[in-house]
Amino acid sequence: MNKTGVVKYLIGTIFCGAVFTVGAQVIHPGGFVTMTPSEIPWKDSESGLKTVILFGDPSKPGIYIMRNIFPAGVMSTPHSHDQDRWVTVIKGTWYSGTDGAWDPKSTIPMPAGSVMFHPANAVHFDGSLKEPVEVQIMGVGPVKTTYIYPKLGKYGHPYKLN
Repeated sequence: MNKTGVVKYLIGTIFCGAVFTVGAQVIHPGGFVTMTPSEIPWKDSESGLKTVILFGDPSKPGIYIMRNIFPAGVMSTPHSHDQDRWVTVIKGTWYSGTDGAWDPKSTIPMPAGSVMFHPANAVHFDGSLKEPVEVQIMGVGPVKTTYIYPKLGKYGHPYKLN
């Protein structure tokens, strides 16, 4: 699905009355849904990462929105996704590498408010170098993630691989 199709799908989904998938939401008249930061049900993941799916399901057809909090010094290992994804930095500075080297010195620093498009099948790695960082990811599922070095796991402390 191209970028225009994603936007049209998102608008259509919202107008059809789709709801967020988390439990701590408040539904208001007219179908408006709200959730304050303290109501977000974060789940602990590998290497101290926290994650939550706010809308949809990345393993099923349709749009999804998720957030990740990377602890200081933790990045994803080099990987790719078979679908396009949009990433927005919510808090902190997020660092993104656009290759499989896992070299923190080659990353692009993205301060809070920044947005980055990840094209389908593009190898990358990303996360935190100095401080915790929160990002929001939007895409269309189902999405498959392929790790370039699966023996390294999904997350860790980056170092130059090649």
